[in-house]
Amino acid sequence: MDYSFSTRAINSLHFSPSAVKSRFLPSIFTPSFTLEFAGRSLSSTGAFFRREVRLPLVLVARAGSSHCEPSSSSLNTPLEPRSAAGKFLISVFQNQRQLFHVAVADELKRLADDRDAAVSRMFLSSASDEALLHRRIAQLKEHECQIAVEDIMYMLIIFKFSEIRVPLVPKLSRCIYNSRLEIWPSKDWELESVYSFEVLEMIREHVFTVIGLRANSSVTDSWATTEIQLLQLGHVYAASVLYGYFLKSASLRHNLEWCLAVPHHDVHVCCRTMLQFPDSFPRGLSNLVLGHITNTQSISSGQGSSKQELKREKLKGYVMGFDAETLQRCAKLKSTEALNLIEKHSCALFGDYKNGLEENDEVVLTSFSSLRRLVLEAVAFGSFLWDTEEYVNSVFKLSEN
Repeated sequence: MDYSFSTRAINSLHFSPSAVKSRFLPSIFTPSFTLEFAGRSLSSTGAFFRREVRLPLVLVARAGSSHCEPSSSSLNTPLEPRSAAGKFLISVFQNQRQLFHVAVADELKRLADDRDAAVSRMFLSSASDEALLHRRIAQLKEHECQIAVEDIMYMLIIFKFSEIRVPLVPKLSRCIYNSRLEIWPSKDWELESVYSFEVLEMIREHVFTVIGLRANSSVTDSWATTEIQLLQLGHVYAASVLYGYFLKSASLRHNLEWCLAVPHHDVHVCCRTMLQFPDSFPRGLSNLVLGHITNTQSISSGQGSSKQELKREKLKGYVMGFDAETLQRCAKLKSTEALNLIEKHSCALFGDYKNGLEENDEVVLTSFSSLRRLVLEAVAFGSFLWDTEEYVNSVFKLSEN
C-alpha cells in the first residue's frame, strides 16, 4: 500500500506556527504552514512531512499496559505546573474535583488582588525615595502572577480534557520505543464529540490535509506507517492548536452574526438557541445579542425575507468569505499568557522547554492512527484554550498579545 504526500489545493485552513514565535523558541515555530482561503495566501509554505510507508500494516504486541498510557498516581501531563497555585490545583483536581472551579476562582481573585496591591503601592510611592524599590516589586509580582495564571489556565484545560475522559498525551519520549512512536488509546471519538457537525467537518478536513488520513479510512490505512521528523511534527501540533483556537473564535462569530440577522418574528428561535447553548457565547455577548435582536424588524420587513433567505450559511462557507483582516483577527491569540502556554506545552510534549526542539532532528516511525490522535488533541487544546482564556480574563486581566 502506497501513500504520497503530494501537496493539493483545497479549501482548508493551514496555520503558521510563526504566529506563536517568540524569544523563548527561536527555531521550533518556523513558518511551516500556509493560511489559505479561496486562493488567498497569507504566508508561504513548503512540504512539512517526509512520508515513507515501510509496512502496509503493523501490529504491536503488548504485554500489560503501555508506558504511554496515563498513570493514576500522577498528573501525567507533558507540562507540570510549578507555581504554588498550580500545585494547589493539582491536589484539588486529584482529590476534590467537585471543588476545582471554586478553587480556581479563589486563586484568580487572590492573584488579581496581589497584583493590584503591588501596583497601587508603586503609584503611591512614586514621589518617595522608595519609588524604584516598589516599581521593582510590582514588576516581580506581575511576573510571578503571570506564571501562576498560566498554570491555572493549563489546569483548566486539563480539567476540560478530563470531562471527556481524554488524558493528554505525555512526553513523546515516553511513547517512543526503538524509534517507533505509538500513542494509546486513540480516543478519536471522545475528541470529536465536543464539536458541532459543521466544526467537526472542518476539523476532519484539517486532519486529512496534514496527515492524509480520511475520516472513513480502514483499519489497514490507519496502521500504515510513515517516517516523521519530531521537529516537523512539533510544527504540525502547534499549527493545529492555533487552528482549534481559530475555529472556536470563528464559530462564535458565526453564531453571533446569525442571531443578529434573525428577523423579529423569529426572535424566539435565537433566544432558545442561546438558552440551549449558553457556552457558545462569550461572557457579555448574550446581552449584546438580545439588545440588538429586536431592532431587526425593519430589515425583515424592508427586504421581505423568504425562508430561503433565512437559511443559515454553513460555517465553512462563512469562513471562506473572510477577508485577510478578519482572518487575522480571529486567528490571533488575544493574550501573552495563551502564547506562552502553547510554547511551554508544545516544547514539553516534544522535547525540553529550555532548549526547545532546536537540535531535535530525530526521525521516528509512526502510524497514521497516532498522528490523527495528536492532531485531534491539538485542535481540542486550542478550542479549550479559547474558552479558558475568555473565562480567566474576566477575573484576572491578562496581558494583551
